[in-house]
Amino acid sequence: MLELAILGFLYGAPLHGYELRKRITALTGHVRPVAESTLYPAIKRLENSGLLVRETRPGTTAAPRHVLTLTGGGRAELLRRLAHPAPGDITDENRWFGILAFLRHLPDPAAQAEVLRQRLSFLEEPASFFYEGDRPLRAEEVDDPFRQGMLTIARATSEAELRWLRATLESLDRGV
Repeated sequence: MLELAILGFLYGAPLHGYELRKRITALTGHVRPVAESTLYPAIKRLENSGLLVRETRPGTTAAPRHVLTLTGGGRAELLRRLAHPAPGDITDENRWFGILAFLRHLPDPAAQAEVLRQRLSFLEEPASFFYEGDRPLRAEEVDDPFRQGMLTIARATSEAELRWLRATLESLDRGV
């Protein structure tokens, strides 16, 4: 998720590390705050892989800034990750939001639609946080009010996402 966010935010324009960290934190901060000790090693890995370059430029004050720019390989890697997300990118809500945040960079609407269809297929399968044997339990079948809350919120979220997915797929399929 972190590397995808770095590639995604740099796809639009070069950024210095502090600005990149602010943008990633805004995207993921409520669930996964980004510490410098996590961000900068990820940047270094991407740099060592030839996916981005770091340039030192004069700062607006006295200190120079390190500006990060995607290479052609970095742009291609972002598009590859978007077009072929890992199964966990489809099933984990936080990782899915990372895909959605940058899916617009994938230039082919048919490829965008394919990614959305993967998520739709996942959401259409019966699932729950709680089971009776192999059967997923619904909120109405659970006595615990807190578990009922979890299931009720999850159902509402899934229904909203399913409506959005179907409408967006219809739009992409029409070429809108």
